[in-house]
Amino acid sequence: MDILSGNELKSLMQKQLGICVSIYMPTIRKGAEIQQNQIRYKNLLRDAEDRLLSSELRPSEIKDILAPAQEMSGNIPFWQNQSDGLALFLSPDLFRYYRLPQSFEELVVTTDRFHIKPLIPALASDTEFYILAISQKNVRLLRCSLQHVEEMDLKGLPENLDDALNLDDFEKRLQRHTGSEDMKANLLQYFQHVDRGLRELLRDKKVPLIFAGVDYLLPIYREANTYPHLTDRGISGNPEGLSADRLRDMARPIVESFLEAKRADALSQYRQNAGTGLTSSDVGEIVQAAYHGRVGTLFVSVGVQQWGTFDSDTGKVNLDKSAGSGNEDLLDLAAIQTILNGGTVYAMGHEEIPTDSALAAIFRY
Repeated sequence: MDILSGNELKSLMQKQLGICVSIYMPTIRKGAEIQQNQIRYKNLLRDAEDRLLSSELRPSEIKDILAPAQEMSGNIPFWQNQSDGLALFLSPDLFRYYRLPQSFEELVVTTDRFHIKPLIPALASDTEFYILAISQKNVRLLRCSLQHVEEMDLKGLPENLDDALNLDDFEKRLQRHTGSEDMKANLLQYFQHVDRGLRELLRDKKVPLIFAGVDYLLPIYREANTYPHLTDRGISGNPEGLSADRLRDMARPIVESFLEAKRADALSQYRQNAGTGLTSSDVGEIVQAAYHGRVGTLFVSVGVQQWGTFDSDTGKVNLDKSAGSGNEDLLDLAAIQTILNGGTVYAMGHEEIPTDSALAAIFRY
């Protein structure tokens, strides 16, 4: 699997030099059918070449653009090491590919920018979150995505609970319901100290914070916590001795649940604001609003294209039925502009869009 970060995606969104070729295809990981990967790939390259031949490019220019992808077609080790989907991007000065754990429908797009909409669901793997792992001997903060994990430097935070508190004795007292109130007060004070240290590290963040520790510590930490995005669920058990990678893997279902709840909340907001002027399902209106940074949340169909043109000088949008010369997918353009202007995009099946249209937006104002 290759790394697709938010920064990588944003670099693909930028205008490139000359015509851009975007190719998507599903891939087979293993088994006798793995040879179909190369056959499908060669067919898609032939499709891309045919599309470029109908443009104003000279044959030599087309050959130069496709050369890196053509070279890859015979790389047997590459085709034996696939994930669920492959995405390729070619222009006169750029060639990139990503093997991703996401199946794509076969698609070739040749316009003046890269077609990125099918990649948006894969960005979930780049969602940032933090794990606060507390044990008797350690307080650790991990900065994570579903692909990466990094141990943070905790200057200014308490190093451990061992010196301040005897947690084994505290647990026994807690179970007997005797003599535990003073110890709980000490723990609360300690966690308030930790929380103060985290305020600076997590300032202006809006990402999940997941607590990892034995069960009786989470409600006490929750009482001390002032970070608004502490998740309801935590990683249960003593994190002492668990690797950073293991803790990240244990956090995965919590993060996925958090993201699904966030999406459900966004859909609910759309329905609540429908008819108020703060929502729209009109392609032309949304493309203009996205370009000017007015779209806060966009829901857009994967596997559906709406071809046309957008004149950024006049704001005029023209719709077309085909991917003719000069046309681009306006749904993709709306997604690109929303992301570049700091909005949130949910790429989903057409049946999940909260209107009959192929896209829907919640405006910032």
